[in-house]
Parts: sequence; structure tokens; C-alpha cells
Amino acid sequence: MNGLYTILLLIGSNIFMTLAWYGHLKMQQMNISNSWPLIGVIAFSWAIAFFEYSLQVPANKLGFIGNGGPFSLMQLKVIQEVISLVVFTVIAGVMFQGEQLHWNHAVAFLCLIAAVYFVFLK
Repeated sequence: MNGLYTILLLIGSNIFMTLAWYGHLKMQQMNISNSWPLIGVIAFSWAIAFFEYSLQVPANKLGFIGNGGPFSLMQLKVIQEVISLVVFTVIAGVMFQGEQLHWNHAVAFLCLIAAVYFVFLK
């Protein structure tokens, strides 16, 4: 069960992370944050990132094999990276309509699937 909770927390964490890293760009496109100083944009992003860390830390704590979870440190990292890129792809497709997937992106995702396979290989 800790594995499932870890993955769900990582998905939530990466949603907040993606919004913290790229949400301000969408706000700029919508003319919401154009007049904000850079420090204001940073503070806004940090406020969102607080929620990312509030989910990321428990995910790693629950999922780590040293705490009774099912994943090694390397496995946690690869899982996090795959989730991060999948979440980013979905959010970028929704928030930034001009961003399109190309064949090389599909190949990159296949490489990620291979990375997950190899990191879990005994």
C-alpha cells in the first residue's frame, strides 16, 4: 500500500511542481503577472512549491525501503522523473496549446519506460 500512496503523492507533488515552475509563464501570457517584479514571480512560485514539498517529502519517506517502503532510492528517483515528465506533458498540452508532441518526444518516453524497466531489474 505504501507504494501506491508514494505514487499518488508523487503525482500530486509533480502537479504543484509543474505549476510552480511554469504557471507563471501562463499567467504572463494571460497578462496577469506582466507588471510583477521578478521577486514577486519567485515568491508566487515558492508559495506553490511549498505544497510540492508537502507531498514530495512524505512520498519519499513512505516509499523508501529504509522506512519500510517498497522502493530503493534509485527506484524512487526514476519513478519521480517519469511522473514529472508525464505530468509536465499533460499540463503543457492543456496550458500551452501551441506545444505539440513530436516523434522524438515519443522516443524519449520509450527511453523512460526502458529506464523504469532497468531500474527495477534485479
